[in-house]
Amino acid sequence: MSSVGIALALAGAVVFGTYVFLVKYRFGHYPDTVFVVCVYAIATVLYAPVAVASGATLPTDAYALAVLVGVSALAGVAILAFFRALTLGDVSYVTPVSKVVPLFVLPIELALLPGTELGRLQVVGVLVVTVALYLANYQGDLVTPLRRAVTLRPGQLALASAATFGVVDVGKRHLVSDLGVDPATFVVVLFPVVAVLFAPLAYRAWPRDVDVAADWRPLVGLAVLAAVGQHVVAIAFVELAASVASPLVNAQAIVAVVLGGVVLHEPRFRARLAAAGLAVGGVSLIALG
Repeated sequence: MSSVGIALALAGAVVFGTYVFLVKYRFGHYPDTVFVVCVYAIATVLYAPVAVASGATLPTDAYALAVLVGVSALAGVAILAFFRALTLGDVSYVTPVSKVVPLFVLPIELALLPGTELGRLQVVGVLVVTVALYLANYQGDLVTPLRRAVTLRPGQLALASAATFGVVDVGKRHLVSDLGVDPATFVVVLFPVVAVLFAPLAYRAWPRDVDVAADWRPLVGLAVLAAVGQHVVAIAFVELAASVASPLVNAQAIVAVVLGGVVLHEPRFRARLAAAGLAVGGVSLIALG
């Protein structure tokens, strides 16, 4: 097990957890699609010099190029499904269901990348972190989100988003590890692909009562966080199996809800701290395995 990979994945979780918190704190009044297009478009420009400096180039192999574009597009689809779920349903049951990504990554990776080897402790750690992600985000009845995931459209979309992100994580691992695609190449393709996918929806939802241009400084700041987070996470996927990297990176949800409790005094702070402790225990099992 790569200690460097674990450190990078956890660093990515902290960066993205902070990013998610700041989005909620500063841009809660923005339509989600508008925010994503703004940040990802800015991140494309900011990250381009990094990609050039690292010598990142598009793969010449047709299969690798197809996987690169496909995984980037799937990431956009997963985000769209999540936002659509939030539009149709309550956050209380959409969010926890959308965080069970590692449960999909594990079987997908074992099925599609048979060379993956995981110890028993690592498998247990993945399950523990996934439970912690669910507990940190649920509100009210513990089983309601799971029941609604299979009976109501918003829950189904949230589950589809989690499953799609599972495919994205496995595809990302395949790209940067098995196919030798530079992590910077993945990131520099991901940003514009997602921005283009969201552009038509953002155009229709563009707010008339919000001066987007006046918010360019905080938007740039969040684009920097997005670029740093994606870069660090992409490198982590070189070092770690997707089924190990995914739960570590998705611990960003724990970071975000704990920050929300500390700064915004959101409810259920003690329960979320307990979930954070459980996540730490799961990460420890992954590292020991």
